Parts: sequence; C-alpha cells; structure tokens
Amino acid sequence: MPDSLKGAATLVVAAAGFSVMVALIKLAGERLHVAQILFVRQVCMLLVLAPSLIHGFPAMIRTQRPGLQVVRVLLAVVAMTCGFTAIINLPLADATALGFAKSFFVTIFAVFVLRETVGIHRWSAVVIGFVGVLVMLGPGGAGANLYGVLAVTGAASAGAVMIVIRLLSRSDSTNTILLYQSVGVGLIMVIPALVTWQAPTPEEWGLLVLIGVVSFFAQKLNVLAYTWGEASLLASMDYVRLLYATAFGWWLFGTFPETTTWIGASIIVLASVYTIWRERIRNQRLARDPSGRGFTNS
Repeated sequence: MPDSLKGAATLVVAAAGFSVMVALIKLAGERLHVAQILFVRQVCMLLVLAPSLIHGFPAMIRTQRPGLQVVRVLLAVVAMTCGFTAIINLPLADATALGFAKSFFVTIFAVFVLRETVGIHRWSAVVIGFVGVLVMLGPGGAGANLYGVLAVTGAASAGAVMIVIRLLSRSDSTNTILLYQSVGVGLIMVIPALVTWQAPTPEEWGLLVLIGVVSFFAQKLNVLAYTWGEASLLASMDYVRLLYATAFGWWLFGTFPETTTWIGASIIVLASVYTIWRERIRNQRLARDPSGRGFTNS
C-alpha cells in the first residue's frame, strides 16, 4: 500500500478514535465534573506512557526552556477545560465544528509571536472562517450561549499551544514536551478534581479509563498517519471528524445539527482547508501538527 494511502486510512481511524473519545467525555460528563474527567484522563494516559517514560529517564525531564513549558501546560489546561466543557454541554457536531477555529487562531498568533508573514489570501481565509464561527454563535445558532464561547476560547488556547510547541521544538524533544504536558496538566487538575469529586459508578470508571486509553491510541495513530502521509492532505481529511461527531450525536444523544450549524461548519471547514492549502504552497506547518492534537475536541 502506498504511504499516502496508508496515512489517509490511518488518519480516518485516528479521527474515529478522537470522535469516540469526545463521545465518551460527553457520556461521562452527564454526572461527573469536567475537572474529574480531565484528571483521570491524564493519569490513565500517564500510566500507558509509563514504560516509555521510565526508559527515557532522566534525559526526558531536561528542558532548555522551563518557563515556556509552564506556559504551554497552562494553555493546555485552558484549552482542554474549555473544550471538554463545550463537548459536554453542546451537541457534538457544534462543539467539533467550533473547535476547528483553532487553525485561524494559529495564523493570528503566528503573526504576532513567530513574526510569520501572512498574505492577503490567508488573512481572507481567517476572516471568512470567523464569519462561520459567528453564524454558529449568532441568534438561532445551537452554539449561541456560554458553551459556544467556551468552545471558541478552547480553540484559541489550542492555537496558542501549537505556537508554543513550535517554539519548544527548537530546543526540546517531542517526548520531553509530552512529559511536561502530561504531568503538568495532571498536577494542576488535582485540587479541582478533589473539590468536585463524585464517586464514579463501575460504569463511569469504565468510561473514564476508556477515555484515557482511547486518547492515547488515537494520538499514536495520528502520529503514524502523519509519518506516512503528506501533512497538507491529511490535515484536510481531518474534517471527517465532523461526520463522526454528527453520527455519534444522533446515535447516542438524539441530536442532529441545525441548519445554522451546517452553514457555519461548512464555512469554517472550507476556510480551514484553504488555509492549509496556502500553508502547503508556502511550505509552512502552522495549522496542524500531529503532536498538537487533543487540546479542543480531539
């Protein structure tokens, strides 16, 4: 099988994995607080990563930019807390579509932080993309409430995370970046998780463990996909998650996207795909990166 086809097939499976993860988060969130879900998720992912962490210790804990690692962890906490809260309280398709706004925030932050040169084409895509966001957040949109704003806030924080990862990758290894994120987010969520803790039922424990395990393996498949396939092609295919989210939302929760969701999501996806295409022409990797997943609804 050609590498591009292997990458595409693997990404479709990874996207399904991330969609299963957000559906599980929504199910667990029917009774459990988002802080509790996020804390247990980080613990489970850390346990799965433990063999690799032990093998790479102590080299993995060495970082040349500890301050930037802290900033990255704090942004990740905001991104995941806002994103997961939106997932729990919004229809899955709406939360997923609003999360795609991350690409536009990456472009904006790249200009001011990385001093990237962005031309009229990508600025136009950003403006058009935010029109799609406004359609979903405006009167009559399913995301027209606090949780819609949280979804966009999570997307903005996730975009900032991508910029920080780009800066950190100049000095630190990917494993080091992942280690600080896993441990840092888990430590920050300890107190909020304890304050809001409710004893999970056996079924809820199963959901929480599955969230961590599915998150880990979906991330691994995502990295494999980008190892085999062309980044710009795979980034465009990532929007298949919207179809998965629609299917899971209808099957598990009896919700189906409203007209404003379809219109707004279509505008967001088309503008995002155009942004990715422009990045390919300019040989940049801003909007998507396999190590940057999992901060909004993925």
